[in-house]
Amino acid sequence: MAVVAKPQSKNKRVAEFLASPRKMLINGQWVASASGKTFAAINPATGEELVQVAEGDKADIDKAVAAARKAFDSGPWRKMRPNERTKLLWKLSELVLANADALAEIESLDNGKPFTIARAVDVAGTAEQFQYMAGWATKIDGRTMTLSTPGTFGYTLREPVGVCGQIIPWNFPLMMAAWKLAPALAAGNCVILKPAEQTPLSALMLGELIMEAGFPAGVVNIVPGYGETAGAALSGHKDVNKVAFTGSTEVGKIIMKAASGNLKKVTLELGGKAPNVVFSDADLGAATAGAAMAIFFNQGQVCCAGSRLYVEKKSFDTVVGGLCDAAKNMKIAPGMDPTCQIGPLVSDEQLTRVAGFVERGKKAGATALVGGEPVGGGGYFYKPTVLTNVKHDMEVVRDEIFGPVVVASPFDDLDELARQANDTPYGLSAGIWTSDIKKAHSLAGKLQAGTVWINCYNVFDPHLPFGGYKESGLGREMGPEVMEHYTQVKAVVVGGM
Repeated sequence: MAVVAKPQSKNKRVAEFLASPRKMLINGQWVASASGKTFAAINPATGEELVQVAEGDKADIDKAVAAARKAFDSGPWRKMRPNERTKLLWKLSELVLANADALAEIESLDNGKPFTIARAVDVAGTAEQFQYMAGWATKIDGRTMTLSTPGTFGYTLREPVGVCGQIIPWNFPLMMAAWKLAPALAAGNCVILKPAEQTPLSALMLGELIMEAGFPAGVVNIVPGYGETAGAALSGHKDVNKVAFTGSTEVGKIIMKAASGNLKKVTLELGGKAPNVVFSDADLGAATAGAAMAIFFNQGQVCCAGSRLYVEKKSFDTVVGGLCDAAKNMKIAPGMDPTCQIGPLVSDEQLTRVAGFVERGKKAGATALVGGEPVGGGGYFYKPTVLTNVKHDMEVVRDEIFGPVVVASPFDDLDELARQANDTPYGLSAGIWTSDIKKAHSLAGKLQAGTVWINCYNVFDPHLPFGGYKESGLGREMGPEVMEHYTQVKAVVVGGM
């Protein structure tokens, strides 16, 4: 058997983490899968193996659910006061920041994104998410009321849902784990987290920090594995009270059907095909830079990426020309290269998917002004791509590509623009660039999207709810709104008053 050379890391924690096969976290213990199976975590910059990871399936999900069920029903977690949960979540945020370089390196190696971005965005955002939700643990309360029936008194309790299955995607593995875990734990729930099979490593390293922070056994269980096995078993499990999923709309529909067996609560954050609208009265330099960031950030592997660019006709050549210049000058390199601006796509499968979309688009008449092909050599790199001469009914305009590919179209009629922007099954996000704030608010009101950015893009904050209209999902992540999904309301009526 050939010996696979492990990547050399100067970070001691990373080196130790990659030195031996990674196990799954169940009931406070790191254990091998029940089947003994493992799968390879792959470095998308090279196509080489990073480390073997335990492959969970139904048997492992059953064990994890049983551990979470016990921890919720009879463990110390249920009796823990809200302020104690606050302290644990805050401690976890401190450990995330203390291990920021290790987490960022693992994220870059496993996902492909630039280390600098992983450090500044993913890790920092993860810590901030735990800090924000730590504050919510002490602010979940009910209300009292005077009832119309004489001699009675009513009040409500807001209680945790129970055992939550959480399935996270591969584009922001660490940060999506935090988006899911933080509110669930703040509310007092127990969790089984299934990371994407393409990127399991940062969630497993986060699991080490969760145990180091002092969370009781069984409160957080992490089971890597494939969607068809571990994911399906989790979403359909009769002892799971809620399932939360971030990923494609197609898989979201499958999960919703699986969850119907016991009518568990479901939240879904799904795909998008965001319109990004630039008016001629905008600061065109800022708008062009914003359009580049909107589509090329994270290699375009972002559910809210500004993948449909609409530019007012008289400024179309200026903005698109500037966007092409930005695309040509972006440094394509492995994520651990400090000069990297565009890393590899997450997998060979994703590279094939993106390349297929662009090739079919070109055959349908689209023009690639820049990019339009893989980089070649090693790894799963694809050139930043700008497509023009597109029609509204083309596949590249209507379907989510999930890569560094933008379709650009001119417009001169505001009503027709709004119609085209909304003529999609998705409704996750949108962008507007203009110096006329009245026009911006007017268009924002017409766009069918859960988030609309005006003169900015990809601005996130733990205070802001995030989620979609239409087939972009159900429910919201972050903000006060997310706590509605991790709690349930009990009405209590007292008579004989």
